[in-house]
Amino acid sequence: MKAALDPFARLIGQWFGTGLSPVAPGTVGSLGALPLFFLLRELSWAVYWGVALLVIMLGVWASERCAEILGDDDPGSVVIDEVAGVLIALGFVRFAPLWVLAAAWVCFRVLDITKPSLIDKAQQLRPAGVGIMADDVLAGLAAGALTSLAAPFFA
Repeated sequence: MKAALDPFARLIGQWFGTGLSPVAPGTVGSLGALPLFFLLRELSWAVYWGVALLVIMLGVWASERCAEILGDDDPGSVVIDEVAGVLIALGFVRFAPLWVLAAAWVCFRVLDITKPSLIDKAQQLRPAGVGIMADDVLAGLAAGALTSLAAPFFA
């Protein structure tokens, strides 16, 4: 049964192939989250955050399975974590102007790449799927909070 779901795990974990980019797969995966964000943006608060939670839960499973399949605790091609982080960061400011959305996205990428303190420690959590997802969830929460707090000062 486990092996039968492997293609689905890879499809989700590598976010429909965006994680297979030979250059900056995390950034490409983060861009790949934008169509889902814009589909969800106008829906109710409950639906938006419900789907974000589903992406996180599905991401833990898919990234864990991909780590097993690929024999790597944190495969670079797994970008479902970036998708979750982007949805979280943008969810904080989802009705804001485009420049604020762009700022939240950039802030998420900076935090995801630099992994300050607690964000860095979170990726050590086990099992591997939890660690893969946790740092991006925290980066998304921090980026969303920072952007929502800072945006009014630039309006």
